[in-house]
Amino acid sequence: MFRLLADFYHRNFSDPQAAFLALLIVVGFTIVLTTGSMLLPVFASIVIAYLLDDVVEMMVRFHVPRTRAVWLVFMLFIAFLIFILFGLTPLVSAQLTLFVSELPSMLGKGQKMLLELPEQYPLISQEQVVEAIGAMRKQVTGFGQGLLSFSLARLPGLITTVVYLVLMPLLVLFFLKDKDLIFSWMKRFFPREKSLMTRVWKELDGQIGNYVRGKFWEMLIVGAVTAVTFAIMGLNYSVLLGVFVGLSVIVPYIGAVVVTIPVVLIALFQWGTSPEFFYVLIAYGLIQALDGSVLVPLLFAEVVNLHPIAIIVAVLVFGGVWGFWGVFFAIPLASGVQVLITSWPKVEAVDQEAPS
Repeated sequence: MFRLLADFYHRNFSDPQAAFLALLIVVGFTIVLTTGSMLLPVFASIVIAYLLDDVVEMMVRFHVPRTRAVWLVFMLFIAFLIFILFGLTPLVSAQLTLFVSELPSMLGKGQKMLLELPEQYPLISQEQVVEAIGAMRKQVTGFGQGLLSFSLARLPGLITTVVYLVLMPLLVLFFLKDKDLIFSWMKRFFPREKSLMTRVWKELDGQIGNYVRGKFWEMLIVGAVTAVTFAIMGLNYSVLLGVFVGLSVIVPYIGAVVVTIPVVLIALFQWGTSPEFFYVLIAYGLIQALDGSVLVPLLFAEVVNLHPIAIIVAVLVFGGVWGFWGVFFAIPLASGVQVLITSWPKVEAVDQEAPS
């Protein structure tokens, strides 16, 4: 056993750069796990600054002074943040409140539709319909109570949220403006020979950066197109459903299946099985098809392809550790693990048996 461990250490950690990189990964994960909730604004600001820095660098390549580019990008970020806080959030909140208030009437329509099933389909008994209605009532009641308790539980955190909304833009500005200064300070703690870390970082930056930026644009495009399409077709809660559909792209496969349920139910309760209901389903299907066959290949052409099992496992693991942010970054983190595994230097095992 000891020989196996020694051989494993020799093959994977005998290189000083590999040992330092392993130590850096362990320390980084320890810091995130132990101080994640406390330093959440800092970590979120680093991610946002990382995304915005790509725009800054693009402007610099067009001969815009970096300081001016930083301020221009930062002002655009503030404008986008103001739109989310004072434009989109109140609208989504109003539609969500209206949706909750109309749940009882939707429940009544659902009961009526279920009670008609035994007449149309004799294989379905009246007792099965009554059980389904009872289960539906229980689920709707639990959803309403959960939403109310969630709202009440969030009240004490409003002050913290306001503080975050003030701190995070400032942190984003400082991370963008002083990026070179921060990097030069961090380099003092790294060994002189860091070719391995440089290579791994370039690959991680290419994979994770492309994925996160592409996923951000996919969320915006899919959500906006869905909201506009549903609004034109007259579907209720179009903005709320657009937000849900936009957020669903965070988790491939699972998100699309989950968000389809409220789209179908709202359209069904609003129009029944009329032609409008099927028009909405066709439009929603086209949006999903265009997202998968056109938008995703354009945005994620250079991203590492992961097997669906790896994606689901990554969502479960990182989501269980870091919640929403873990789900959002599950795929880039899994891609990062794959890059580390493929890029990790290995030394051939030394035959330690004595010659006969």
